[in-house]
Amino acid sequence: MNSKTTSSRPERHLTTGLRVYLLRHLQVFFYSLGQLSRSPFATLMTAAVIGIALALPTGLHLMLKNARQLSGGWDGATQISLFLKRTVQEEQARRLANQIRNLPGVAGVRFISRREALNEFRRLSGFGDALTALEDNPLPSVLVIQPTLAASDPGKTGRLLQRLRQYPAVDIAQLDMQWVKRLYAIMNIVQRGVLVLAILLGIAVLLVIGNTIRLAIQNRRAEIVVMKLIGGTDGFIRRPFLYTGFWYGVFGGMIAYLLVTLSVSILAGPIEKLAGLYQHHFRLTGLDAEATLLLLLIGILLGLGGSWLAVGRHLREIEPA
Repeated sequence: MNSKTTSSRPERHLTTGLRVYLLRHLQVFFYSLGQLSRSPFATLMTAAVIGIALALPTGLHLMLKNARQLSGGWDGATQISLFLKRTVQEEQARRLANQIRNLPGVAGVRFISRREALNEFRRLSGFGDALTALEDNPLPSVLVIQPTLAASDPGKTGRLLQRLRQYPAVDIAQLDMQWVKRLYAIMNIVQRGVLVLAILLGIAVLLVIGNTIRLAIQNRRAEIVVMKLIGGTDGFIRRPFLYTGFWYGVFGGMIAYLLVTLSVSILAGPIEKLAGLYQHHFRLTGLDAEATLLLLLIGILLGLGGSWLAVGRHLREIEPA
């Protein structure tokens, strides 16, 4: 009986200590929120600056994501045209079309016979009378290859083009993707620019929060001196300032989410109308749940990081005389 009682005492002490530890953190958690609520205007201004700094790279990243989705809908512009040799019969060309249709990365194949190609050329070129003077049809059969959406980027489409060129019946394989390559190159540059902007604005958020926490430390200098005189540890003194940075990060992330969502709602209508003029059904997408949680997490980490740096530097300078 005594052994059971003795063994249960450490567990009871551990549970009690953990409960007290969590209770103290919970008290400081809400105490720091109460301190911010005493000066709502200053808190709102600081949180607004953080929110704008977070909203700028978030909004640009979201626009770039929508641009990539829009460019993915332009897969019809990345067609591969296979001009077959004139000696290839129509039946052979149809068998080749069925063979290519089963290749990975191919969404569809359209066969254009020599007669259809001549009729289309006569209709579009305006040289119908001159073409009637020809004794033989000079145009070859054509296979128009439609890559899948997953194979529509320049690298995968280029590899598909090289594979199609190896067929003996193919005379010329043509792919006009220069504008697509330029578009992807521009989007890659923009993506790098957004990353650089996000890093710079993240540093700015750290500085803003650090300066705010520094002012809070200076305003409570006498209180900190008294805490150190009665034996308060640096961790105990640091705790409310860290939670203050946490709340700044939360409020800044929420404001950034509201700003981005408002911007998307303002731009969604005009962009949808513009896409409709080009017979394209495109809707601007906003932040999903995962992106919203990531935005809040980044705000919290920046808030904790800025407050940690500020407290760690300025708390050491305050010592009892």
